[in-house]
Amino acid sequence: MTTPPPIAEARPYRARLADGSVVDDPWYWLRDRDDPAVLAYLEAENAHADAWFAPRQPLVDEIVDEIRGRIQETDASAPVLHGGWLYYHRTREGDAYPIHVRRPAPDGVRDARDLPHRLRVAVDPEDPPADEVVLLDENDEASDGEYFRLGTYVVSPDHRLAAEGVDRSGGEVLAIRFRDLATGELLDDVIERAGYGAAFSADSASLLYTVTDDAWRPYQVWRHTLGTPSTDDVLVHEEEDERFWLGVGRFRSGRYLVIHAGSKVTDEWWLIDAEDVAAPPRCVVERVEGVQVDVDHRGDQLLLLTNADGAVDFRLLAADVATPERRRVVLDHRPGVRLESVDAFADHLVVSERTEATTRVRVLGPDGAESVVLDGGGEVSTAVVGPNPEHRTRVLRIVTTSLAEPTSVVDVDLDTGERFVAKRQPVRGGYEPDRYTAWRTWAQAPDGEHVPISLVARDDALAAGPAPCLLYGYGSYELSMDPAFSPVRLSLLDRGVVFAIAHVRGGGEMGRRWYEQGRLMAKPNTFTDFVACADHLVEESVTSYDRLAIRGGSAGGMLVGAVLNLRPDLCAAAVAEVPFVDVAATMSDPSLPLTVIEYDEWGDPRDPEVMAVMRRYSPVDNVRPAAYPALYVTAGLNDPRVQYWEPAKWVARLRATAVADAPLLLHTELGAGHGGRSGRYDAWRDEARVLAFVLDRLGVVDVATTAATADRGDGD
Repeated sequence: MTTPPPIAEARPYRARLADGSVVDDPWYWLRDRDDPAVLAYLEAENAHADAWFAPRQPLVDEIVDEIRGRIQETDASAPVLHGGWLYYHRTREGDAYPIHVRRPAPDGVRDARDLPHRLRVAVDPEDPPADEVVLLDENDEASDGEYFRLGTYVVSPDHRLAAEGVDRSGGEVLAIRFRDLATGELLDDVIERAGYGAAFSADSASLLYTVTDDAWRPYQVWRHTLGTPSTDDVLVHEEEDERFWLGVGRFRSGRYLVIHAGSKVTDEWWLIDAEDVAAPPRCVVERVEGVQVDVDHRGDQLLLLTNADGAVDFRLLAADVATPERRRVVLDHRPGVRLESVDAFADHLVVSERTEATTRVRVLGPDGAESVVLDGGGEVSTAVVGPNPEHRTRVLRIVTTSLAEPTSVVDVDLDTGERFVAKRQPVRGGYEPDRYTAWRTWAQAPDGEHVPISLVARDDALAAGPAPCLLYGYGSYELSMDPAFSPVRLSLLDRGVVFAIAHVRGGGEMGRRWYEQGRLMAKPNTFTDFVACADHLVEESVTSYDRLAIRGGSAGGMLVGAVLNLRPDLCAAAVAEVPFVDVAATMSDPSLPLTVIEYDEWGDPRDPEVMAVMRRYSPVDNVRPAAYPALYVTAGLNDPRVQYWEPAKWVARLRATAVADAPLLLHTELGAGHGGRSGRYDAWRDEARVLAFVLDRLGVVDVATTAATADRGDGD
C-alpha cells in the first residue's frame, strides 16, 4: 500500500485575469516559494511519489541496467575540423558529463576530405591519442555542486581561448568564464547573469554576450574586453519591446558579428564588423510585423530566408551587404515545402527543408542552381545539417536517423557526391535494426485534416493483436518532433510496446500552415488532432484504450492535460513533464518569464475572445469530476520556463475533483529546472521511472514479481 497523498489546502482567493474577469484560484498560494508550507507540500508530494515507486524499484533498476547495457558509456564523437584543429568530445564510463578535447590536424589540411580516413572517424575512447589536448572536463567543473549545465561554449577565432557559460541552478542564467586552451587555466574575467549565446571579435580580444532581465528575457547585448573588469563592459544594443528577445552570434564567414531581435513571428537583424566591434551595429533587416527572416553571409552577399510577400513556406533571397533592401530570388516559394534554415558556404548554399512530415537537405551551387538533395532514406527518417564551422569547405556534414536506425554522422563530398560515415551511433547488447519496423500512418481530424503519425515496434509486437502503446505529442511553436532513434526506448520496444509520435498541428511537420492551424485561436486543433491520432491507433488495432499511455513535456504537457480533460477515458496512463497547464493565469501575469513574448503563440489574453478560448482549454481550469487515468507529473523548482506551481496547482485540483482511484503522482526536482537533473546518469534514472510507470500501468510487467506486494488496484 502507498502512503496517503498529501492534500493541498484550498485557500479562498479571487484572481483577476488579463481580460478583467475574476476566477476562484484556491491554490494560488502555491506560487509563494518563500512560504514554508509550499516547500513542505512539494516534499510531501515527492515522498508520496517515492512511496508508490518503492515496490517497483526493481523494475526501475532493471531499466537503468538495460540503458547502461545499450549505451557505449566510454565513447567519442566524430571530430570536427576547425582552424587547423580536430575538435570532439569524449565520455568515460562512470562520468556523468562529457570531456571537450581537440588534437592538431596535419599541416596543410584545409578541408575534411584532405584528412586521412583514420582522422575523420572517432578516436578509440579507450586509448586517446597522445596529441590530444583536454580543453574542458565538465566532470571536474560539476564536482562541487548538485547541478551543472554548460549553456555556452565558444572558442575564439585564434583558437587560444574558450568562453564557458555555466548554469549551476537550472535557472538558465549563466556565469561566463574564460579559459586559456594552452594551459587550461581560467582567466580572472567573470561575467555574471548572462543569457545564452556569445561571440568573439575577430582579434579574440572582445566578447559580445546577452544579459537577461528579471523576466528572464535576453534584452541587452554587452561587449566585454578581455583583461578588464566586467563593470567596464559596454552596452551595445538594448531591446525595449517585451515581445522580442536578443541573440548574438558570429557568421561562419567570420566577417560579421550579428545581433538578432526576434519575437515568435517577427525578426530584425543587425551587423557589427568583426574587426571593429566598437563601431555601432547596422540594421540590415528591419522588423516588419509578421515577417520572419533567417540570415547568413558570404562574400559581399547576405542570404535571406523569409516569408515576406506571401511566401508562406518561405523563399531564399540574396542581397548585397551594402544595399540589403535590394533583393533577388535564389530559391522561390514552393507551397508545401517549408524552407527552415540556410547555411552559406564559400561555394555552396545549403537549405534545410521539410515536406509531408519528412526532412531533407538541399545543396545549391553558388549561382543557386540545384546540386543535390540529401535525405535520411525513408518516410520516417530524419536528415539535418550537422556541425560545419569551416566557411571554405567542399565537404558537408549531415546527421541522419530514424525511429529504427541509429544516428549516423555522414560527410558528403559536394563535388563527387561521395558519402563517408564518420560515426554511427553504437548500440550495445546485440541490437538488430531488422527486427524493428518503423512506419507512417495518418489519422483524420474532426475538420477532415489528415494528421501524420510515426510509429516503431518490434516485428512481433502486433502478432497477437492490439499491443500496449505509448503515444507522444508536442504541437507548439512550429517545433517538429522528427523521428529519431533512442537506445533508451528499446526498453519499451523489447517488451512489446509500440512507440508513436502524433505530429499534431501547432508543430511544423507539415509546413507553415500546420503551425498556423494550431496556434492562437486555432489552438484547440492541437488537442483534437491528438485525440484523433489515439482513436486512429485503436481503430487500426495497433492498440486499445486500456493499453494506451500518452506523454508530453512543457507545451506537450499542456497537450496531455487538455486531452485528458477532453477525454479522460482515452488512455490508461499519462505522463506530463514540466507541463504548462495554468495557461489563463500565467498568460495574465506579464511579470513572469516568457509571458509577453508568448502573446504571439497563445494570443493576447487582454482580448476577451482570446481569453475565452484559453479558458476553454487551460488544463487547470477544466478539470472535472471524471475518472482520470493514472498520471505521473514532474516539475522543477528552479524552472524559468514553466513555474513549478503550475503542475502543483494542477495536481491539487485533480486530487480535489477527479473521481478515480488511479495513481496521481507529482515529483518536483528541488534543485533543477526545466530540463531536470543535469548528469546523464540522473537523466537515465529519471527516464527509467517514467518507463516503469508506463509499463506498470499498461500491465506489461508482472506486478506480482516485479513490484513485490504492490497492489495495481491501489491508487492514491
